[in-house]
Amino acid sequence: MLRLIASCVLIAFYTPALAQTPGAGFEKKNYNYSEWTKGRFSEVVTVTGPGKMIFLAGVGAEAEKDGSILHQSDFLAQCRYAYEKIRKLLAQHGAGMGDVVKLTSYVTDIRSREDLNKCRSEAFTGVALPAHTFLAISQLARPGMLVEMDVIAVAAR
Repeated sequence: MLRLIASCVLIAFYTPALAQTPGAGFEKKNYNYSEWTKGRFSEVVTVTGPGKMIFLAGVGAEAEKDGSILHQSDFLAQCRYAYEKIRKLLAQHGAGMGDVVKLTSYVTDIRSREDLNKCRSEAFTGVALPAHTFLAISQLARPGMLVEMDVIAVAAR
């Protein structure tokens, strides 16, 4: 287990440089699935090498078609919707929730901590929980967002 963690850390530090180097055996690809995100940020970045690293950018309750915020004022509904998007995005790249190695959660109200813990436990039922960083911040990227998550997953090639 320690070797796996050490390998993931090494890959995480060296992959960005190697992914940019032609012929280095790594390939970096950026993806946008929602129309509203094009030109704003990559929803998913994958780096393929010995394993495939998948980086999901700030997943929240944005509607996939237009970016409008769903489930206004309902933290659990926004959280569950975000995890459904995470599952779907990972599946499109051959991964699942068990492949998530790092999760960062951002909330706009620290009082949502217990609801976030409940939602996260539901999302990772049956698999090991990833490393997790929890942050309460004053505002997220879009008005009405209550929770947003960054995800890093590593899947077998």
